[in-house]
Amino acid sequence: MKRGTKLLVLLAVFAMIVAACSSDDSGDTTTTAGGDTTTTAGSGGDEIIVGMSWNNYNEERWAKADEPAMKAAIEANGGTYISTDAGSSAEQQIADVENLISQGADVIIILAQDTAAIVPAVQSATSQGIPVIAYDRLIEDAGAFYLTFDNVEVGRIEARVIFDLVPTGTYAIIKGNGSDANSDFLRAGMEDIIGDAVAAGDIVICCETYTDNWAPELAQTQMEQFLTQENNAIDAVLSQNDGMASGVVAALEAQGLAGTIPVSGQDGDTAALNRVALGTQAVSVWKNAFELGKAAGVIAVQLANGAALDAVTAPADMGDTAPAGGLNALTFTTPGGLEVWSIVLTPIPITQDNLDVVIDVGWISQEQACANVPAGTVAAC
Repeated sequence: MKRGTKLLVLLAVFAMIVAACSSDDSGDTTTTAGGDTTTTAGSGGDEIIVGMSWNNYNEERWAKADEPAMKAAIEANGGTYISTDAGSSAEQQIADVENLISQGADVIIILAQDTAAIVPAVQSATSQGIPVIAYDRLIEDAGAFYLTFDNVEVGRIEARVIFDLVPTGTYAIIKGNGSDANSDFLRAGMEDIIGDAVAAGDIVICCETYTDNWAPELAQTQMEQFLTQENNAIDAVLSQNDGMASGVVAALEAQGLAGTIPVSGQDGDTAALNRVALGTQAVSVWKNAFELGKAAGVIAVQLANGAALDAVTAPADMGDTAPAGGLNALTFTTPGGLEVWSIVLTPIPITQDNLDVVIDVGWISQEQACANVPAGTVAAC
């Protein structure tokens, strides 16, 4: 082979090696084994990868607030965000966590579908040195950092608003998923407020049930059954979230009772806040998901960079959502008796009197909150 030809071949080989070793900083999209789309902020050899396992991405707030805030915090700290969606399948979520591990996640955030079933997947990750954050739902494993709102306080707030309106009478309680510890945390908070009145006979709990997957349609069916059982003689409903409250209100509307029986909820869903303005729902406890998502992103980067669970700190600029116990991680005793490290944020009740709070921060527009509300009946409208 002639010298000139050899030189061209060597240059071509060198160019191929350079191309193979270079990276594209523009970001890309891939598809996981479960069919989920994962979005990266841009690739890099030493860049932190944060994996997020959603139990079911259909909840309004995930796309509206939690995920954008989480991604922004991760990317602001030089990381990459990837995600999977289990579609309400506990089995799929276990596979999703393993998939995130195989994609090189340095830390994994899990919103658990089944908080017991996910434990082996958590242990698989932590045994490989990959920290895990239990996002908004407790996972009974000491290796998982627990980030949430004060769900016992959410239950207290829901019950406090309803109890102030109905201090005596017949209550129905629509609880969330039976395998979700949050359902019992909320119920414990409710008991703190109404327990004495129940013991005194001032409040009678006629009906109480868990609701699989927090499903609105199931909550509606259950409320219809309760109304039939009690011949419509129910004075108040403690619904543990806004989705289920929508089903409860639909059942009440069918009987001409919407607006006459106060209903609670949480999450600050758009439709729920409009129901608050209209008077068909008494309260929606707002868990500022922008701040929860931001905290998750910041904490994920801390853990990926080697911080111990007990050294984690919350962001300093969280306003009214800041943890009541301070910014440093604190221990949390689980129902199973485990001590886990946690940061617990502060929820805010939204009623007709302070609807402007969620409007002013852009959580919901005035038009959305005040749709079909008669002028002058609500201050924020």
